[in-house]
Order: sequence, then C-alpha cells, then structure tokens
Amino acid sequence: MQVLDRRKAMAIAPLLRLAFRPFFLAGCVLAVLAIPLWLAAFSGALSGWQPAGGWLGWHRHELLFGFGLAIIAGFLLTAVQTWTGRPGLSGQPLAALALLWLLARVAWLVNAPWPVLAVLELAFPLAVAALMGFTLWKVRQTRNYPIAVVLLLLAAADGLSLYGLVEGHEGWQRQGVLTGLWLVAAMMGLIGGRVIPFFIQRGLGKVEGVAPWPWLDWLLLVGSPLVALLYAAGPALEPTLWVGLLFAVLAAAHLVRLVRWHDRALWRVPLLWSLYLAYGWLAVACLGMALWHFGVPMNPSLAVHCLTIGAMGGLVLAMIARVSLGHTGRALEPPSGMTLAFILLNLACLSRVVLILFFPLPALWLAGLCWALAFALYAWRYGPMLLQARVDGHPG
Repeated sequence: MQVLDRRKAMAIAPLLRLAFRPFFLAGCVLAVLAIPLWLAAFSGALSGWQPAGGWLGWHRHELLFGFGLAIIAGFLLTAVQTWTGRPGLSGQPLAALALLWLLARVAWLVNAPWPVLAVLELAFPLAVAALMGFTLWKVRQTRNYPIAVVLLLLAAADGLSLYGLVEGHEGWQRQGVLTGLWLVAAMMGLIGGRVIPFFIQRGLGKVEGVAPWPWLDWLLLVGSPLVALLYAAGPALEPTLWVGLLFAVLAAAHLVRLVRWHDRALWRVPLLWSLYLAYGWLAVACLGMALWHFGVPMNPSLAVHCLTIGAMGGLVLAMIARVSLGHTGRALEPPSGMTLAFILLNLACLSRVVLILFFPLPALWLAGLCWALAFALYAWRYGPMLLQARVDGHPG
C-alpha cells in the first residue's frame, strides 16, 4: 500500500504536491505586480481603467485578501500535514483551490459583477477554513482550533469589505480590510510565537530554547483578535483612550517576547534576523496605534504600513524563504540574493513609514521599488525549487 501511495504521489506534478508550492509562488507574483500597478494608478497612468472598488480599494483589499491569504493558505495547508499526520491537500483538489484564488484576483481586476465577485472571493477563505477545521477535527487537535476560527473571521472581514463595495460605502470597505489586517496580526502573533523561538534555537544549535510563558501567549491570543473585533464594531476607527491602552498592552507583550528571544548570534543568520525584525515591526505597529489613540498627532496609516510592509510582508518573506527550503529537501541555507531581499523589504518599510515624512513622493516610489524587488528575488531564486520535485526524492 505504501508503495502504491508513493507512486500515486510521485505521479502528481511537483507544483501540486503540497499547498506551499502554488500559493507561495502565486502570492509572490501578485506581490511583485500589485505595488507597481497601484503606483501607476496613483500617478494617474491608469485613469481609464478601474478595478472593483477603485484603485485604492483594490490596493487595500488585494495585498491582504489576495497576497496575504494566499501565503497563509499555502503555509497552513502544508503545516497541518505535519501537525496532524494526515495527508495534505494535493493534486486536482489543490489545483481547483488555486484556480479559485486566481479567478477571484481576475474578477477584482476586471470589475466583474458583484454577485460573481462575491462568490469567487468568499469561497476561497471559507474553503481554506473548512479544510483546516476538518483536518484538525479529525484528530481532535484542539490546540490549533483557534487557527480555523481566525480563518473564518477573516472570511467575515472579507465579506464586510465586499459589502462596502456593493453599497458604495468606502468606509465599510476600509473597515473590513482593517479588521482583516489585525486578524492577520493575531495569527502572526500565534504562529510566530511558536515558530520563531524554535527556529532561533535550531538555527543557533542551542540545546534548549526559550520556555513559553502561557499567560503571555494567552494575553496575545485574546487581545489581538479583540482589536480586530473593535475595528469591525467601530470603536477602534476613532481615537479612543481604552483602545489605545489595549494597543499599548499588546505592544509591550510583543516587546517582552522579543527581549526573551534575543540572542546576539541571530544577527549572523539571515533566516533568523529577518524573522526577528518582522516581529519587531509588529510591536512597532501596535505602539504606533497606541500613540494615535492617545491623541498624538500622527497619521495612523504609518502604523498600518508598519504592520502590512514590515510585519506581514517581512514575516511572509522570511517564513517562505525557510519553509520552501525545508519542504523541498534542501539545507536551510538561502540562495544568493535572499539576504538582499530581506534588506530591501525592511528598507521598503522604513521608506513608507519614516522617509515619507520628509520626502513624500520619492519615499513612496522607493518603498514600492524595494517591495517589488524583494519578492521578485524570491520568485526568481525559489520558483525553480517550487516547480521541481524535492531533491531528496521525497514525494512532498
């Protein structure tokens, strides 16, 4: 039976053997294309073409529910095989899920009728949530049930964003995206809190890692989704003292984690310092939101871009660079160019958050260029790995 299963697995095209392959590659291609498109529209070069929701709405939506959800799906639907011991999604079912994601991206760009757009758009996160939930439930792995819950909440946030589009209400569309962003922040805190200290331990060859503090993990597990719900309900959309206090607590909790995880040796390992810096941007994003809620005269967009570029983009790039190596049977040594990619991604965030205060237009274009180059480097260096079979002969 094992021989037959192996032959069946090896007969599948390498791109469709596990979910990380199509979704990491497709998500990065979207990341490379989306920012230049947005900057072209921002400069007026695409005035005759409007995607669903307009260019600003498309920019907000697609970098979260297009790019972000693709990477999340690829990571989770691959990791759940390791967590549960059950086979991951592959072959034709994986191809169908990837096609569903692609059709939704096209529907946004061509401004498809909203019923078609809604069906295509919401089917993807709901399908990923159902697949995760069912696989976890089959082995009663309660520890990871919160992940399936966050995926369902992300689908609801996507629905709120779409409802704003249908009603022509830009505020609701923005509200749905902000809700989704902080749900992703919650997932980054949950997953990052598990894997980053483990990766640091393994990467530095330490016998023992940093022991988790359950109370700190629970604080972030409850507090981060609460922020998202406050965006969905409305209180977080305006400066509010008690919301600021919640953000301040989250910033402090993330900083405590960073202090506990720190080891001077990690700065010599690109696959480690890239993860560490990305998690640092998450703490800065929470701190920035706390300051805005406390009445500091600053644009909250700066904190949002700390979250989207530095934390989400940085963690995505660092994680997929590592995961892709491990799951294609390679040593954990990133190919040439990836250290530059990590630097470019952090420069993109610095440009969009700091330099933009002094040189608005040049900083905006520099941030876009650095972002696109960073993910283009991943696609160039890792694309062949994702399209080819594992080097160790394993069918994954």
